[in-house]
Amino acid sequence: MGKAIEITDANFEEITKTGLPVLVDFWAEWCGPCKMIGPVVEELAGEYEGKAVIGKIDVDANPGVSAKFGIRSIPTLLVLKNGQIVEKQVGAVPKSVLAQKIDAHL
Repeated sequence: MGKAIEITDANFEEITKTGLPVLVDFWAEWCGPCKMIGPVVEELAGEYEGKAVIGKIDVDANPGVSAKFGIRSIPTLLVLKNGQIVEKQVGAVPKSVLAQKIDAHL
């Protein structure tokens, strides 16, 4: 069973250069809606293992990447392809919505 990768300012570039679509969940410990979407992100990590990279980035601990993408409200979920944003979702949504966004770039 796959698990969402812990993304940091330090490993972000390396993780997003795989050629696979990358779903990044920008979250924080104090954010209620982030806690709701967290388990969904973990499920997606299992379902897309080997097809897409699923990761989470704590905005408080990693301000660099958050600033680079202008993240102002969380949760924000981005789908990146070759380091570029191809999908953006602000706020908690059903798993099917996130799956569609990933599927569009497989």
